[in-house]
Amino acid sequence: MCDEVIGRANHSSGVHVAIAAVLSLCLSGCSGSNSGTTPTSPTPGTSTPVAYTPLGASDAAGGGASVPCLPLATSCRDSTGYVGLVQRRLSESRTVSLLNLALPGGVLSPDVEALGDDLGRNIPGNFLAHLAPLVPPATTLVTIFAGGNDTNTIASAIGAGRGGTDPSGYLTQQVQGFARDYGRLIDAVRARAPGAFIVVMNTPNFGALPYMAGRPVEDRRIVQDVSVRLTREAINPLASRVPVVDLMCDARSYQPGMYSADGFHPNDQGHAYLSEVLLQAITTGSAPAPAGSCGFMTIAG
Repeated sequence: MCDEVIGRANHSSGVHVAIAAVLSLCLSGCSGSNSGTTPTSPTPGTSTPVAYTPLGASDAAGGGASVPCLPLATSCRDSTGYVGLVQRRLSESRTVSLLNLALPGGVLSPDVEALGDDLGRNIPGNFLAHLAPLVPPATTLVTIFAGGNDTNTIASAIGAGRGGTDPSGYLTQQVQGFARDYGRLIDAVRARAPGAFIVVMNTPNFGALPYMAGRPVEDRRIVQDVSVRLTREAINPLASRVPVVDLMCDARSYQPGMYSADGFHPNDQGHAYLSEVLLQAITTGSAPAPAGSCGFMTIAG
């Protein structure tokens, strides 16, 4: 489910420029007045139209799926990615419109983007500055999946010695910044679309995913520590504001058969799993409180 292996650039510089240009053009055409509706979940059996705006990295673009869902797409009904599957399922009982705010290789905030660029990771953008302003005011449903590229970027920084003699303290600062900026992202989405029902997914323990299987145990532990702390200390507390779907402590997140050949993007089965847990939260309007601890938080060694 992660967008990139530690140390690997996300895309070529040409792709970065193209994405930035498209996002800039969309930003100029996505203005509008905010609605005053109260956020409610798209409950099953109703005919109320749904305006769905997912925010994510390459996962939202269907990375690893056999049929992707392109960034800025307005329909992904044929996609086998989780965005397309959610759209298709909801379309069975109501009209669903879509603007897919997928930013492959993107991170949550300007701070993590700057850190990644400083490390030579060529981050193409961030959700807070580049995606939140594009949320259409008429949006009624938002799903957010952030943290994969952030985990790899912060882990790379720690591996490169950015934490000096206090890598734990450095990570604490990064987690605090991530928590602050995730709250700002929620606020920005609500400012753009007050009537939107927002669902967040936390992250799995990336140190235990297949793409890390051949890495030294020290690397796996660093990635584990970063992803677990981002989830436990930054994403899970958002459950007081929005439903948070718990991927970290769900055994299905660690089944190798859920991943594509690269070991980090979900395959069709993995995307089906993500759509299933999202739809449960979307249609019920809630999600069980994420676990504060579980064995999956320490399985990378």
